[in-house]
Amino acid sequence: MDIAFVVDPLPSLKAYKDSSVAMMRALAKRGHRIHAVLQPDLSWDRGRTFATGRELEVRNDDHDWYRASEPQRRPVAAFDATIMRKDPPFDLEYVYSTYLLELAEAEGARVYNRPRAIRDHNEKLAIAKFDRFVAPTIVTRDAALIDAFIHEHRDVIVKPLDGMGGTSIFRVRADDPNRNVIVETVSHHGHRTVMLQRFIPEVVEGDKRVILIAGEPAPFSLARIPKPGETRGNLAAGGRGVARPLTARDREIAQALGPALWAEGLLVVGLDVIGDWLTEVNVTSPTCFVEIAEQAGFDVAGMFADALEAAVRR
Repeated sequence: MDIAFVVDPLPSLKAYKDSSVAMMRALAKRGHRIHAVLQPDLSWDRGRTFATGRELEVRNDDHDWYRASEPQRRPVAAFDATIMRKDPPFDLEYVYSTYLLELAEAEGARVYNRPRAIRDHNEKLAIAKFDRFVAPTIVTRDAALIDAFIHEHRDVIVKPLDGMGGTSIFRVRADDPNRNVIVETVSHHGHRTVMLQRFIPEVVEGDKRVILIAGEPAPFSLARIPKPGETRGNLAAGGRGVARPLTARDREIAQALGPALWAEGLLVVGLDVIGDWLTEVNVTSPTCFVEIAEQAGFDVAGMFADALEAAVRR
């Protein structure tokens, strides 16, 4: 098969830990041809959607992991599958890319994750669809509602709806002398909608990434454990990743959400679970494939390749 990956610039990908590179390697090992496409390489021209991609020779050397051919422009529908793996920020250019890929779908292209589903599942707010698994949470920019929520729960997490990697996430206690300025900063003085969640103490044991592929959970999560003095477990914020078997609660959440998310066209999803509570549904470019494979010996990228091959054959 010819498989296109919409990704960030190739030199920026850290091959030793990048999940997109792990996916490419797993597929190349099976004889599939891999093509790299950047956001500016997508276009619509007189009724057809095109991608200018470079075919890759994918290698196992982390320091020299690819060789790229000369660029070639072809209809997106000419690829057997297109994998949307562009990292956030989820800005307007990201949205425009999903529009172009959705046009390609109408022309017969197979795109994973499905562009409309990516747009419909804000990675913070998507938990509202599964609120029975969610700790007390409010989404608002109303200062009075924010104040009342902090007063009620005493210890909360405040975060924007468009952040990634732990950026702009604050822990706020009711007696924090910086309480008001933190809320004002995150909400831009009430001009930006924010999410507040009751603080979950079990974060010290890890913010778990549970990976769903075609609606099924990988058997291990990656618990991102905060460094001392931190409340954020994100690896980008200095957290330490530890692979662990799924708990019964992890499986309950995964098995409840998996089929519904796969039915929407979300082939790869990263659920964030702290303690017994679902905190995020990541759909843009979920990670942690490599860490789980290295520590637990489970081939997450191979599971992805199996699922993609089955999806294309359907």
